[in-house]
Amino acid sequence: MSAPNKSFDPKSPASLNADAVTAMVDSALAAIALAATLDELKEARLAHASGRSPLSLANREIGSLPPAAKAEAGQRVGAARGTIKQALDDRAVELESERDSRVLLEETVDVTMPTQRRRMGSRHPLTTLMERMSDVFIAMGYEIAEGPEIEAEWLNFDSLNIAPDHPARTMQDTFYVGSADSGVVLRTQTSPIQMRAMMTRELPIYVVAPGRVFRTDELDATHTPVFHQIEGLAVDKGITMGHLKGTLDHLASAMFGTGIVTRLRPSYFPFTEPSAEIDLQCFVCRGESIGDPERPCRTCGSEGWIEWGGCGMVNPRVLRSAGIDPDIYSGFAFGMGVERTLMFRHGVTDMHDMVEGDVRFTEAFGLEV
Repeated sequence: MSAPNKSFDPKSPASLNADAVTAMVDSALAAIALAATLDELKEARLAHASGRSPLSLANREIGSLPPAAKAEAGQRVGAARGTIKQALDDRAVELESERDSRVLLEETVDVTMPTQRRRMGSRHPLTTLMERMSDVFIAMGYEIAEGPEIEAEWLNFDSLNIAPDHPARTMQDTFYVGSADSGVVLRTQTSPIQMRAMMTRELPIYVVAPGRVFRTDELDATHTPVFHQIEGLAVDKGITMGHLKGTLDHLASAMFGTGIVTRLRPSYFPFTEPSAEIDLQCFVCRGESIGDPERPCRTCGSEGWIEWGGCGMVNPRVLRSAGIDPDIYSGFAFGMGVERTLMFRHGVTDMHDMVEGDVRFTEAFGLEV
């Protein structure tokens, strides 16, 4: 039996000769060098290093060679494939570095620049001011009293000694629910809450009544048909005007600064007797601009005082309407507009700002709690 003829050397496939392999490598290196992005490099990898690339197809032809020729062809193709793989890896590193540098440049974030953050919410300053004023009285032992905004005409007027022919009862000042004969109104003041307190609470009574009220005013810079009041009521034995004055001075000091006081000017209100207008000492000039033309005050007009609200001793007729003996008990009551207080405290000059719902107005006051 004859031995295998190892010296037999059939014609080598053209794809395995040195010139063909060199041409494949040169073509692959050129494509790799031209790849400007990672996506283009991926295409070059598929064309020159995948299982369907020319070099891979030539590698398959090695099996048809005799053993003596396989070693040389295998070394040639292996070296070529290694060269292409190294070129691909090196180019990938370069392109990834370029990509990262470009991202850092194009997507850089300047942490010193102001950001477009979502706006924070804010509470309406009228709400927070009513709560702050109420807290002043809670600290003195008062209680918060509440009542309906749709009120019986008797509680809103008659029980408070407001006569049937009083101008405030006309359609020009009062919103009637239904008709003028319905006996039901949108409350024109928070005083009905005081009457409800006197009719339902045990004596002595110390309450403060904040709330929304309604009058047929036109909306302008200083008036609005829907506004807010806060009223106080104290009914006890031995209550005097001195107690009323001290209470108002304490509220003024808490709202406008230490040392701010009030003065009482004689006036008339049906539900109090005697009655007085509350004037607030100017919190800007503190009265020092009076008679001094060189130091005028725009806030008080150099008068030294600003009108704030009304007050007085509870009329005995009102006490009797609530079933309280005026020979044993006395009391004082006062009230002022919350909008007016807000205008004083924060320099608001136009009532429209408070009612039109512009968030730029409320944002300035924030989330005070």
